[in-house]
Amino acid sequence: MIRVVHLSTGLEAGGAERQLSYLVKGSDCHTFHHIVVSVTNIGPVGAELASEGVEVSCLGMARDAPSPVGLFRLVRLLGRTQPQVLHCWMYHANLLGLIAGKLAGVKSIVWGIRSANPQPRTYSFSTRSVINAGKWISGFPDCVVVNSEAGKKLHQAWGYKASRMRVIPNGFDLNRFKPDPATHSSVRKELGLAPDSLLIGLIARFKAEKDHAVFCQAAALLTDVNPPVHFLLAGADVCAGNPELRRLISVNGLNGRVHLLGPRDDVQRLDAALDIACLSSWSEAFPNAVGEAMACGVPCVVTAVGDCPRIVGDTGRVIPPRNAKALAAAWTELIEMSPDQRQDLGRKARNRVEENFSLPKAVESYESLYRELTGHQAESGTASH
Repeated sequence: MIRVVHLSTGLEAGGAERQLSYLVKGSDCHTFHHIVVSVTNIGPVGAELASEGVEVSCLGMARDAPSPVGLFRLVRLLGRTQPQVLHCWMYHANLLGLIAGKLAGVKSIVWGIRSANPQPRTYSFSTRSVINAGKWISGFPDCVVVNSEAGKKLHQAWGYKASRMRVIPNGFDLNRFKPDPATHSSVRKELGLAPDSLLIGLIARFKAEKDHAVFCQAAALLTDVNPPVHFLLAGADVCAGNPELRRLISVNGLNGRVHLLGPRDDVQRLDAALDIACLSSWSEAFPNAVGEAMACGVPCVVTAVGDCPRIVGDTGRVIPPRNAKALAAAWTELIEMSPDQRQDLGRKARNRVEENFSLPKAVESYESLYRELTGHQAESGTASH
């Protein structure tokens, strides 16, 4: 049995946290024993894992404020659990985990980098300091897992040790995210729309880099020439209680056209109901939202940031970031296709995820890494899952 402790900066409902959850739940329980630790608090992902029998704990530290007490708690936990692998997720956890892992004598330490943001100034001072420190000590972890080719290239340019890096793309649950024709009418009924309304969606929390401003500008351009179109927005802080988002909708003349659904636990249902999915970000690494929509058989319009062009391939449209006119034009191009042509693109999108970015493929890559680091070989003729 290979014991793996996962140290995450937090366990909120973000992309990295969901990938961690998928890995733990999808892993071969006969070979791997996973323990999950949050630097901050348990969060919804931690609570979900705990409810399914995974050992989950938290250090109670503030996200941007290192604590000697938290470090001591982590060293003590590592001493108690004696993991063969300490897998850290995200910048702050990487630094804390390296220190604690070395003090506790953990044999193999893995860093996880989930960002390809070329503008460090958009981070807090604490995060910028941790990123900068990382380049000097990136030779100490046994492996640095990056979830995107763009993130690998960026961090190498910043001085992170190239020989330690390995790219493992995100994986998607094709049993959960799948085409579902029934959602087409049920979601439109929920929104009070006609059954034949054309629906474009953006599933992303409200953050500067997601660029809801450009999305709204493009939506205004589109509705000038295609008035029946509606827009579905969902994610953390994507709600009527967000004054900045309400302002963007109002100044672009989109009242009644944009439907704000906030954070949802039925994202797969929303995705499957869309005619077109969108990502308007100016910074991404490997966005879950794109792969999830594609797995639901929905063609995507994405910006050429991070690994988005690699994910979408020829199954959607790729445009420059921060360009509302290009975004509206790409939507128009897909809208002017026949429904059968869009559905064909959607089928190609799902096939692309099946072939390249399935959850079992990602889990297998992590399990292979853990075996490699610990010297364990997979049993001949035995399936991983």
